[in-house]
Parts: sequence; C-alpha cells; structure tokens
Amino acid sequence: MEFNVKKLASDAGVFFSRAMQFTEEKLGQAEKTELDAHFENLLARADCTKNWTEKILRQTEVLLQPNPSARVEEFLYEKLDRKVPSRVTNGELLAQYMTEAANDFGPGTPYGKTLIKVGETQRRLGAAEREFIHSASINFLTPLRNFLEGDWRTISKERRILQNRRLDLDACKARLKKAKAAEAKAALWSDEVEKAEHELRLTQTEFDRQAEVTRLLLEGISSTHVNHLRCLHEFVESQTNYYAQCYQFMLDLQKQLGRFSGTFVGNADSTSPAAAPSPPAVAAATLPAVPTIPVVPTIGGVPNTVAEGVLNPNEVKPPASGTRKARVLYDYEAADSTELALLADEMITVYSLPGMDPDWLIGERGNQKGKVPVTYLELLS
Repeated sequence: MEFNVKKLASDAGVFFSRAMQFTEEKLGQAEKTELDAHFENLLARADCTKNWTEKILRQTEVLLQPNPSARVEEFLYEKLDRKVPSRVTNGELLAQYMTEAANDFGPGTPYGKTLIKVGETQRRLGAAEREFIHSASINFLTPLRNFLEGDWRTISKERRILQNRRLDLDACKARLKKAKAAEAKAALWSDEVEKAEHELRLTQTEFDRQAEVTRLLLEGISSTHVNHLRCLHEFVESQTNYYAQCYQFMLDLQKQLGRFSGTFVGNADSTSPAAAPSPPAVAAATLPAVPTIPVVPTIGGVPNTVAEGVLNPNEVKPPASGTRKARVLYDYEAADSTELALLADEMITVYSLPGMDPDWLIGERGNQKGKVPVTYLELLS
C-alpha cells in the first residue's frame, strides 16, 4: 500500500513538472530542446502519409460502396469481428426485376426476350462488381487500414513518449540552471547542483534512446510507401479487369440485340408490316377527301416494292463484281424468310445491292441466300 502511494505521488510530481515545462514553453519563459532538421522532416513526412492515407482510404470506401448506411453496417461488423453478410448488388437486383417483368409480359414477346437478355447481362455485371469490390478490399483497403491501425498507432505512441522525455529533459535543464544560479550565492547549494546534473544525465540518456527508437519507426515510412505502391498497382489491375469485363459483357449484349432490330414495332409478328392508323370517325366527316397513298412496307431498310423485284431470296442475282468472303462471328437466328440463319465460324459469300440498309448484306451459302446483319460478320479481303 505504501509503495503504491509513493508511486502515485511520484507520477503526480512528474506530470506536474511536464505540465509546468510545457506551459512555460508556450509562454516563452522556458527553453526547448529542438530536434535536428532530418528528424523534423521525418515527422512531417509521417504526418503527410497518415493524412493522405486516411483520405484515400475513405474515398475508396465511398467508391466501392456509395451507400453510407451500408458502410456503417460493414464498419460495425468489422469492429465486432463478425463476417459481413452478403449483399445483392444493384446490377443483380435490376436483373431480378427485369426477369420477373419478362415473365409477366411474356418471355416469347420481343420485349420479353430483350428484358431477359439485358437482365442476364446485368446479373453478370453485378457479379463482376462483387468480385471487384472483394478484390479491392483485400488487396488495397486492408493494407491501408493495417497501416493506420497498426504501424501508425505504434509511431504515435512512441512520439508521445519522446515528447514526454523531451519535457523531462528540458525541466532538468531548467532545474540545473536554477541550482547553478543559487550556488553562486551560497555554497550550501552545491549538493543541489550535483543532484540536478545527475538527473540531467539520466533524462538525456532516456531522451536519446527514445529519439533513436522513434527515428527508426519514422524511417520505416519509406517501406510503407513501397508496400502501398504495390497495393495500388493491384487495385488498378483489379479495376482494369472489372471494366474490361463490363465492356465485353455490353459488347456481347449489343450484338445479341442486333437480331431484334427489326422487331421494335408493337406487333409481335415481325413479318407483318405495321398497319397505318385509321383516322377518327368524327374527323372523317369534316376533313376534305385526300387521295389515298399506299403504304409501302420495308424489309431491312429497303422498300418492299424493290425487295419484291430485287431482294427476293429466290430472284436476287449477285453483282458481276463486289462479292466478298466473310466469317460468321456469332450464331444468328433468321427473323423471317428473307434472312439467312448463321452459325458461328462458318464462311459465306456476301455482297450489297443499291438501296440496301448499310447494316445489312446479302449472304449466300450454297443454294441458300438471304439478308444477314453486318455486325455478325468479319469481312475478309
């Protein structure tokens, strides 16, 4: 019990001495031991590293998870050392809605087919996003957090100890200075001078030892930069792979939707031309008679009157020059009898005719011929 009381009294005395020294320094009434320029540069570099690491970490978290409530939930699970529950991505949720809508509208209708195709792509995009977030969290966010919660806390602790050792050192210097001033007036103070010099030697040794420990930790910031540089490269690689996957998914979807380019009219039967809307009965009694203009349907962007004489698959004649070989990139299902079904990797002959839609060509395979979409072909020289 007595030992504890003495220890508490000693600690209180040390704390009071440090507080007095700190206050006098702020008021300009006491001298302060200055660290060398190299040490000060190390301190500034460490503070800069800590501040920017915090900002980069927080903004990367926002990039990967824009929902602040979800970020708070993940933070709490992490602090409780519990596994964060799996969360559906926005792309996966959109895919679910599109699939359900397609089932209600009819999966066999043009709109339903397209919803299913787009929904499947959104599901793949969502899965790619989930993989990217997981990779970025492990390879980039975790090392940054480890630095802030591990290395930086150790550095901060040793810096606080160094600050206390520096205050003790300067307090001893002040006491020695006062003892020497009093010694000049009375020889009885010689013991106080000797005691102050002994305390100064001890505090100087402790300060030097702590300064060396802190210096080694601060110099380790260079290794931290090297580690963070490697993590940054891994983050960029993950992000590159993610966006490359997204681009490929959307490119595949765009090509798949090419076969539905002729089915955007309201009628599910794409071979039937859209009927011209009849004018209201009331307007028919008041509007003057106008000569009837026949509706000319189109096939592949070409008027049907031309198609009947030129683009009819049984009557089309290839031009004397201008035919080319083409390799089929993707399977294509013919929408009607004027089109030619395709199989991936097969070779066909293609050519164009005056007045045709530039997105289409005439394709021939043996005795079969019909219109084919250009986006499904690789034209060969």
